[in-house]
Amino acid sequence: MVTRLLAGLGRDPKLYDARLVRQVVLDEAQRSSRANLKTMTMALRGYLKYLATQSLCQPGLDQAIPTVPQWRLSALPLYISTADVDRVVASCDVTTPVGMRDHAVLLLLARLGLRAGDVSSMCLEDIDWREGTLCVRGKGRREIRLPLPQDVGEAIIDYLREARPPAAYEEIFLRAVAPHRPLASATVSSIVKLALVRTGIDNAPSRGANLLRHSAATSMLRAGATLDMIGTVLRHRSVDTTAHYAKVDINMLLQIAQPWPGSASC
Repeated sequence: MVTRLLAGLGRDPKLYDARLVRQVVLDEAQRSSRANLKTMTMALRGYLKYLATQSLCQPGLDQAIPTVPQWRLSALPLYISTADVDRVVASCDVTTPVGMRDHAVLLLLARLGLRAGDVSSMCLEDIDWREGTLCVRGKGRREIRLPLPQDVGEAIIDYLREARPPAAYEEIFLRAVAPHRPLASATVSSIVKLALVRTGIDNAPSRGANLLRHSAATSMLRAGATLDMIGTVLRHRSVDTTAHYAKVDINMLLQIAQPWPGSASC
């Protein structure tokens, strides 16, 4: 990481000064993401401290490195369109055991906005078939009962009847090949990644289970759901986390945007 900054700093550390160090970092800020810049400045800070201990540069130059701000929820939610979500779900070959399992997993992620861990830990007793509800245990041992959409329920039933290995585990979703253990959270995310590859969606902003969770929230918002409703489904502790999704609703933003003085309203 430091290598990218050395081109601007020069080869002779004895010529480094506070102004140069600061300017090199500010220049790099125009080209790098905030996360990458933060990593680079941490590495540069350690590098300059080491040089100072060896008397190869002025002491205290690490103090000249600007602090990289990292605001919580500053980025836009990462999502794909409803049409692309449908393509991802439909990409599974439901004539095979793996396809049946993956189809049910993708539907749970896409329709209910579940986390990968919610799906991997889901047990048979969590589903109330009479009431058509699903009990989800989230962070902090919080529990909530969500309505189970018909297509999701049917996909789970198909998997249980036709494809689930006869293993003595309470978890619903198991590995298709021996040993037939419950899926790990990472495997759930891999199912999403492989589905994106099958559908040829190369421009997805991320490739894990959270992509479908964010897409579900964005779709609910655009369909008219309130932030409170979305927060309940996604089990957010803070309304600020749910309000994060309002950034992608352009129509909502246009309604609350204030006109510039002397210009027409939006």
